[in-house]
Amino acid sequence: MEFQLPISLPPLPVPIRYGEKVLLTGSCFTEHIGNALGEWKFDVLQNPNGILFDPASVASSLISYIRPEEYTDQDLFFLNEVWQSWRHHSIFSNMDRAAAVAGINASQRQAHAFLKRADWLIITLGSAFSYRLADSGVAVANCHRAPAQGFRKHLMAIEEIHAVFDSCLYQLFNFNPGLKVLFTISPVRHIRDGVVDNNRSKARLIEAVHHLVNKFDRIWYFPAYELVIDVLRDYRFYDVDMVHPNYPATQFVLEKFIHQCLDADARELLEEVKKIVIARKHKPFQPATLAHQRFLAEQYSRAVALAARYPFLNLTEEIDYFSGK
Repeated sequence: MEFQLPISLPPLPVPIRYGEKVLLTGSCFTEHIGNALGEWKFDVLQNPNGILFDPASVASSLISYIRPEEYTDQDLFFLNEVWQSWRHHSIFSNMDRAAAVAGINASQRQAHAFLKRADWLIITLGSAFSYRLADSGVAVANCHRAPAQGFRKHLMAIEEIHAVFDSCLYQLFNFNPGLKVLFTISPVRHIRDGVVDNNRSKARLIEAVHHLVNKFDRIWYFPAYELVIDVLRDYRFYDVDMVHPNYPATQFVLEKFIHQCLDADARELLEEVKKIVIARKHKPFQPATLAHQRFLAEQYSRAVALAARYPFLNLTEEIDYFSGK
């Protein structure tokens, strides 16, 4: 007897491998995937603009990395005691205007260099709702707790989402001909939009993304949304806010991601890397004991041997820890 709805997860025709560069951008669910890949020692760069939710903001940010776009003092505004950018998350806000601009431009340059050599771009879309400044109609990536009357809420049409990404992707592939793209839709419910409008929003994202997948031969889709909504589909897999998937749910999605998106060699190496990473997190009750010293020596030898076999792995932090530095 089946107690879960089965879902077909064919492996990626071109799987993700260790040693490849992976840029991730989009909603907060992006960081679940990005943080896991980073912990497993993949070469990743995530959310150079901070968390972004809607297609217009994601596409605009990616195009800005290609140039790369340079920001000036005039691109910032002062609100709630800090200088902020309509195109960036609040992590880039700063009480010092020059420091805010410097942080943004440093991230732009890093994203430009990384994207030029990236093998993969993973885009996680959260909502089809785009917020526009009421006086100019300019799309914003983050409202920064500004008064609601200053914005106009716009539900992007499927054709509109397809158009902004169609133009963006052509520019990306011209900038980096070897780039491959993996789209996902965030399973996080945007309940402030209401249940009906949240479902309308997700449906538009899914339909637009599949238009792109069918059009380009180097774009694929990973069903993070369907895994949570249709396979797990139980409130015990949500956090206390009933909106965000909890730890078991995100781990379930990551397990499926590993199975579908990584090649066999990467999955095998991943298990070895996990052992080193878990050992690094070990907190001894009695660190001066001989038993703990033997444990450190064993893990040091294992980490050094693994780094020697796979030079692209950055195990410096673990090696330093096990050596006592």
